[in-house]
Amino acid sequence: MLDLSDKDFRRLLEESLGAVEASKLAEALSGVPSASLRTNPFKLPEPPFPVAGPVPWSPHGFLLAERPCFTDDPFFHAGAYYVQDSSAMFPGRLFRQCAGRKERPLRVLDLCAAPGGKTTDLAASLREACGDSFILVANEVNGQRAGVLRDNVALWGDPNVAVTSADPSAFASLGGFFDVVVADVPCSGEGMFRKDAGAVADWSLQAVELCAARQRRIIADAFPALAEGGTLIYSTCTFNRMENDDNVQWIAGHLGAEVVKPEMPFSGILETECGYALLPGRVPGEGQYAAVLRKTASSGPFRLRPVRGGNESRHGGHAEWFSPKMSFSMRGDALWAVPERIGMEIAALDFLRPLSAGVRAGTVKGSVTVPSADLALSLAFAGDAFPSAELDRKTALDFLSRDSIVLPDAPKGYVAVTFGGLPLGFVKNLGTRCNNLHPAARRIRIRR
Repeated sequence: MLDLSDKDFRRLLEESLGAVEASKLAEALSGVPSASLRTNPFKLPEPPFPVAGPVPWSPHGFLLAERPCFTDDPFFHAGAYYVQDSSAMFPGRLFRQCAGRKERPLRVLDLCAAPGGKTTDLAASLREACGDSFILVANEVNGQRAGVLRDNVALWGDPNVAVTSADPSAFASLGGFFDVVVADVPCSGEGMFRKDAGAVADWSLQAVELCAARQRRIIADAFPALAEGGTLIYSTCTFNRMENDDNVQWIAGHLGAEVVKPEMPFSGILETECGYALLPGRVPGEGQYAAVLRKTASSGPFRLRPVRGGNESRHGGHAEWFSPKMSFSMRGDALWAVPERIGMEIAALDFLRPLSAGVRAGTVKGSVTVPSADLALSLAFAGDAFPSAELDRKTALDFLSRDSIVLPDAPKGYVAVTFGGLPLGFVKNLGTRCNNLHPAARRIRIRR
């Protein structure tokens, strides 16, 4: 395991941050990590736990007085908040400062998105700024991590988010499609040292060099998809210059971009040559680096094609399940609903075979459509489309564990179950018992 006094590590820190900052950081890395979360402003504006204070650079971020057991909180499973390090919320601040607006839907790519912290932050920021006039593509090349990302996006519930699992090079054919690309690239993980002993064990100077080269490859592969004049937000959870400022300078010089330095009115954040560093000992959170670039290289405008008619006539009867106007399509036996506002943008992604796009509304079984848990969790769900039953905490946890529950006062048939007014999913009430429709893959396995 790496000794934090390791010569290579200390030398790289001092070269990147200066001797004084490197010494402060090395001392802080032996401390206890903080706990924080970011609320979903469209579900639960205030956190359900005691807070130690706000996160200055996040309008919905809160430092917690202590770390609770999130698994035993039904609000967690309702997508009411996302557990995220406070420093990791900083790229969201840069996004809100630099993203801009368009007359058409704003197109944003979260290139290395798993497990979904930055995706959900971007989704909330986009909805607050643009209403339903945006599309956010959350991509993760690793299949297993992409599955986690898809679940977290479903819990958050924004219908304007699509999840893909593609190599960054696949986006090159979408020349000039995206207005903003957010790339929280895989790194050597120095910012995870206080939380993850494995990150400490895996560190080496060779690993840093390999990560820096991989980061350049990832950005170069996807860069054609960014529109000329578009914004790239580059971030890592590491401290060293090789993966941070040096790579930003490489992007600017080799790919065609200029560094942008937004105003930063927060104490504790270290301004570097090209970006900003959030360091333990300076701020409560863990390590984060972020920088902003504007693309100067030429890129022709992407032309959308009109969407051909789909299965609206067959499945339009489910329109009452949603509050915005949706279009419907089938993938296997799954019924999907996409906001009509972004239908052409979603169609442009078909070649990537998205894992999810819009809302999985249900599963068609003959003449019956069984509603999906994702429908209940979606911000587009029309709450009065089904009868609902409010659950107490114990019954809510039983439901989330896929245990049997009984709803004697609810009507028979499909019922949306809620906790604190927020939908958790569906049951089929048979009277004497309920068929629990909570996805097996998301069930609570261990309760405290």
